[in-house]
Amino acid sequence: MSTPHESVVPSLSAVDYPTGTGQLRGFMERHYTNYNAREVLAAAKGYEAHLDAGGRMMVTLSGAMSTAGIGRILARLIREDKVHAITCTGANLEEDIFLLLAGKDYEWCPDWRSLTAQDEQALLDRGMNRVTDTCIPETVMRHFERRLLDLWQTAEREGTRKFPFEYYWDVFDQPDFAQHFQMPAEDCWMLAAKQKNLPIVTPGWGDSTCGNVFTAGMIRGEYGHQVVKQDVEAMAYLVDWYRQEGQRVTGSVAQGGTPAPGFFQIGGGIAGDFPICAVPLMTQDLKWQDTPCWGYFCQTCDAPASYGGYSGAVPNEKITWGKLEVDTPKFMIQSDATIVAPMIFGYVLGD
Repeated sequence: MSTPHESVVPSLSAVDYPTGTGQLRGFMERHYTNYNAREVLAAAKGYEAHLDAGGRMMVTLSGAMSTAGIGRILARLIREDKVHAITCTGANLEEDIFLLLAGKDYEWCPDWRSLTAQDEQALLDRGMNRVTDTCIPETVMRHFERRLLDLWQTAEREGTRKFPFEYYWDVFDQPDFAQHFQMPAEDCWMLAAKQKNLPIVTPGWGDSTCGNVFTAGMIRGEYGHQVVKQDVEAMAYLVDWYRQEGQRVTGSVAQGGTPAPGFFQIGGGIAGDFPICAVPLMTQDLKWQDTPCWGYFCQTCDAPASYGGYSGAVPNEKITWGKLEVDTPKFMIQSDATIVAPMIFGYVLGD
């Protein structure tokens, strides 16, 4: 039923992954002229224009984008200073590291739509956790868990507190950690973010595998909840980042100025809703009326607009909440983010 995961996520060298050829850019400019394709190209050009004007960009990750291998191109984007902050679910935070540690042990289920309940039970019995067509081995979760438990217990003894991503970065600093990498380190966006010291915001971290592990240790009495900084502290951290970036703003791209931070949203849900609320928090709750709205917005998501649904809401709805302005560049691409996001990122990178 399964084949080794390296057939799905190959090891890519610099030779395999050329940069600066312009072939992707030329293809998109030639063929992406109408409908959803036109929106993809417009969003890519808008992203590039935002950066060229000196704007910063936040990327938000929902879904299982890390397991889908988004790190292979997101890490490049980070290293080339075309991403300046990340907001993601706890799953995306940890699964990028799981892939780095155990990618060759992953399994692929090309016929995942035909799996029976008995097939799924067989995967569970073998310790394989399925995400659509990709199965993550339970062993990598336990490997990472042991390292984190030691860090959390040390934090309890020393009275220190950190965000989840900071503990994960501490694991990268452990001298024996790199010897366990199965996939290229350059394809790990978490490692690239550490090297660039990027702010990472992780709302709702408790529902991730590592969040569950942390809760279990807390229930066992190994440390207290205060060891990991929580959601409201993450929001304050985000407000501080946005406030500092807002001091650089001199106007919009259209006005020839330096725009407010941009917002590139992959998927919907909490990874998108949480950070975009930082602006109305500042303007409406803190009464900081000089706070600019987000300077660029793009969302790629397959969720449809529906009654009360946030994930498929069109960008203009965000004007009513004080998140975007009338003239903010706005793009909504209703499609599979695993296809769209790498194309836009590749365009911005000059591929």
